[in-house]
Amino acid sequence: MTGKTFADAFADPRLGSNEVLERIDALVDWSGLAGLASEVRPGETGRPPYAPLGMLKALYLQAMYDLSDPGLEAALLDRVSFRRFCGWGLSDRTPDETTICRFRQEAAEREVLTRAFAAVNQQLELKNLILKRGTLMDASLIAARHSPPKKTAPGEGVTREPEANWTRKGGKSYFGYKLHVGMDQGSGLVRRAVMTPAKTSDIEMAEALICGDEKAVYADKGYCKRALSDALRANKTKPRIAYRRHKTEPVLKPWQKKLNDLIARRRAPVEGVFSQAKRFYGLARARCNTLARNQGRALAVLTMFNLKRATRLVQA
Repeated sequence: MTGKTFADAFADPRLGSNEVLERIDALVDWSGLAGLASEVRPGETGRPPYAPLGMLKALYLQAMYDLSDPGLEAALLDRVSFRRFCGWGLSDRTPDETTICRFRQEAAEREVLTRAFAAVNQQLELKNLILKRGTLMDASLIAARHSPPKKTAPGEGVTREPEANWTRKGGKSYFGYKLHVGMDQGSGLVRRAVMTPAKTSDIEMAEALICGDEKAVYADKGYCKRALSDALRANKTKPRIAYRRHKTEPVLKPWQKKLNDLIARRRAPVEGVFSQAKRFYGLARARCNTLARNQGRALAVLTMFNLKRATRLVQA
């Protein structure tokens, strides 16, 4: 990234001020992410490359403001706060939509965004912002980018998203993906996140969402399995997982219903992650054709979700 230019030296210091981005920028030691960003081929062939860290931070802006590649290109040209956040001066070139698209795709496929999410969380943990009192687990469906394929028989239908698939929920069919998250109780920070095809059951991803250092795990009846509860107890973690009805016991006992109500109230905050991700960050629908790229976008969104949340926790 370049230093101050002649134009920057005489610019009004208030120009392009953005308090939220300034707090986020100050919260993170970005040198720890520069190495990850450098794994991605920056820029286009035949032109001087853009600073990899600046490109990575541009992807975070794209996720935070729900911008398309052309939209991000325009914003980098127009918004001084974006240029400052990425480390580009007023007279510096900024990437076009093709460069952004290539960098974003490669960052997702090389799992750079996945590892950057973990690296940022590690920094938040060192700041004692992650409480580890409990993990709240849940999953939510994400609609595929394209319209669902027409099905003439089970398993048939051609789609441009081969890794998306069908599932049923509430008596309705859905085509797309599923985002699984594990949220830290109390802080509201997302510690683990994985995207899968839609038909993947919640219980299959439970192990990937458990960190191992939490005191309890809260989840709905989709995670009800004796083996999971036994494994949590063996690790001295309290399994607070809602009971579900079985063929042998079609009716829950009164104490089980009461416990389910208590668990539901404790795990309710995790639903806010999906609500915000879909309403404010555009995660209601996928934007890419592959699972890896969609997961990369989701983790970029959750990284900025965590950082915005963390700045409020630091101020509290």
